[in-house]
Amino acid sequence: MAFGRGFFTGDDTIKIARELLGMLLVHKTPEGVTGGMIVEAEAYIGAIDKASHAYTGPVTAKDGTVRTRCGKSARTRAMFDEGGVSYIYLIYGMHYCFNVVTGKRGEACAVLIRALRPLIGLDLMKRRRKTSDPLMLCSGPGRLCEAMGITKEQYGMDLLKGELTVSPFRKIPETRIGTSARINVDYAEEARDFPWRFFVRDDPFVSGR
Repeated sequence: MAFGRGFFTGDDTIKIARELLGMLLVHKTPEGVTGGMIVEAEAYIGAIDKASHAYTGPVTAKDGTVRTRCGKSARTRAMFDEGGVSYIYLIYGMHYCFNVVTGKRGEACAVLIRALRPLIGLDLMKRRRKTSDPLMLCSGPGRLCEAMGITKEQYGMDLLKGELTVSPFRKIPETRIGTSARINVDYAEEARDFPWRFFVRDDPFVSGR
């Protein structure tokens, strides 16, 4: 089956997060082209996930039934688009984080890309990050965005075409995929323990070793 929109719009964001490992993220800019293989990713499912930016908690309908829903805001608008676009936000007022939106339109699911193995444009990455250490280029969501030149300017971009793309590169065997709770979501009550972080075992570029 050819790679395309259907990969991103599948019903299982957890599965998509695992399958993003080994894919190639590339960003073309006037400065040059940078790219790397995804080696760490975290899934977020808006309606049931207290760690998600789109989670708003339970809602009681007039008939007494209780359900969960996602909350749309100016910040999370892209999360409600059809899967295959970018969702980018700023943390601590200084670091950008890049996410791949997944699922059907309106579902508000996404996968945070936490680390890359840098492969393309390493000299440019080093200049942007002001370091010569390859392990400090893309091992962490803020670092990879700085190295790749990803900012809010790329918010909502279609990841199947244009300057910022995700595409198949290498198949990671199941035996090499590690699983853990997500990082820095201690505020999310029971959701902090969801095993929705996936990484390539023994890869030196994984951020949360």
